[in-house]
Amino acid sequence: MLRSLHIRNYILIDSLDIKFPEGLVIITGQTGAGKSILLGALGLLAGEKADPGMISEGAETCVVEGEFDTPEGLRIVRRVLYSSGRSRSFIDDCPVQLQELTELCSQLIDIHSQHNSLLLTDKQFQLSLLDHFAADEELLASCRSAWKALGECRRSLEDARERLRRDSAEHDYNEAQYQELCAAALKEDELPELEEEQKALANAEQIRERLAAALELFRPRGQEGISESLREARKSVDQAGRFLPELLPLGERIESARIELEDIFAEAEDKAERIDVSGERLEAVEQRLSLLYRLMGKHSCKTVEELIEARERFGAAVSGSEELTELCSELEGKLERLQADYDACCRRLTDARSEAAPRFASEVAGNLRYLEMERASFEIELLPASPGASGADAVCFKFAADGRNGVDVAKCASGGEISRIMLSLKAVMARFQGMPTLIFDEIDSGVSGSVADKMGSMICRMGETMQVISITHLPQVAAKGEAHFVVSKRFEDGRSISGIRQVGGEEREQEIARLLSGASITPEALANARALLKEN
Repeated sequence: MLRSLHIRNYILIDSLDIKFPEGLVIITGQTGAGKSILLGALGLLAGEKADPGMISEGAETCVVEGEFDTPEGLRIVRRVLYSSGRSRSFIDDCPVQLQELTELCSQLIDIHSQHNSLLLTDKQFQLSLLDHFAADEELLASCRSAWKALGECRRSLEDARERLRRDSAEHDYNEAQYQELCAAALKEDELPELEEEQKALANAEQIRERLAAALELFRPRGQEGISESLREARKSVDQAGRFLPELLPLGERIESARIELEDIFAEAEDKAERIDVSGERLEAVEQRLSLLYRLMGKHSCKTVEELIEARERFGAAVSGSEELTELCSELEGKLERLQADYDACCRRLTDARSEAAPRFASEVAGNLRYLEMERASFEIELLPASPGASGADAVCFKFAADGRNGVDVAKCASGGEISRIMLSLKAVMARFQGMPTLIFDEIDSGVSGSVADKMGSMICRMGETMQVISITHLPQVAAKGEAHFVVSKRFEDGRSISGIRQVGGEEREQEIARLLSGASITPEALANARALLKEN
């Protein structure tokens, strides 16, 4: 329940601190006194759009704060509006996002203004009323969860299929590139070796000729070779060393040089014999190089190692298509299972609604008859609808004032009938636990006389199980309940300022008499006011 309301600098309200009791709270006041301003402040607290024009003239900020008793304890909700147009929201003095404030306040207060009667023609609103009556919150939560899971799976499947379509369009190309690179049997460090071999093969004859010339110089034909000359030289040095020992190391060095030259000669001779002058091998190497150069150019690679990486990428793309095909198959199976779960949730929800609809309609019809619509009929028709988070049902509230075949309430009910239908619906819902504080803004508009009296009695009964705040202009309603507040306007420093105070005793009699007779309060109006209060 709303325990107290604190308002600072809101339009015509400079400062207001008001405490509300439990049960039925009546608010009255002259036209233009500021009843709608009070309601607007509550709307701001409930998350409605803020406007800098709501701030009182000369003020920088506007503050609306409400204290609520909840099963979890006292909750303090505050909204601060700045002249810049920015606003801040607080719950229990902690800053929160406006959405969080709105969600909490939707559980704490339910503001029903004259314009809210249009909700009665809203099919989603009608369905939500039936769900509240059916107490199918768990079924509804399961349905929403199943719908969400179904939607996520559908989106995943569509995404996988789209990726598969794109991959399929490129699959043949990727497969061809992958197979070509696989067939090339690429090896790391292959290119430098091939280039070196090609260079050697292409110049094989010239290499052999140069080596032959070098070997000829080492051992000229018909002449003593370098090796033999060095051997003879060593002998001569060794002989001289017998007379001069320091020459002996020279002989050893000459022998070492001779052995090294013999080794060089042998290796050069071996190389010359093994030089491949095969045209077939040269052709094979050049073809291999041509293949590698072509592939590197085709795939914008500078090395064989980069070609190998390209081959792996094409291979991954080819195998990725296979994985996507498997993923699509898995998601299709999952989608089928989730669809079955969702359909089962919808059937259970439909069954619960079908069972509750006639009971709900019967209670609403009973309330309408109490409000002097003795021949009125009210039915709730359950219809199939496009699947959604709330199931696959739609409802149609059918009403007929004369008891004949009912038609959609949006097409047949007058303003006064809409008020009575809405009050009848709210009266049924008020019996359920956890209902928020209900605020009626002239729901009795368009009715008078005994009907107004009975509407007041119905609102009063609702106040027995919940807090109801009723802003009214009808004396029959104003006489109900024990707490009565009057909104008034005064002029101060050339400004209009609205205020509110609780009245009782003679002051309350005077206010109800004013509602009965207008500005001029007659003795008869006072007597009638006392009678109305005595009846209640």
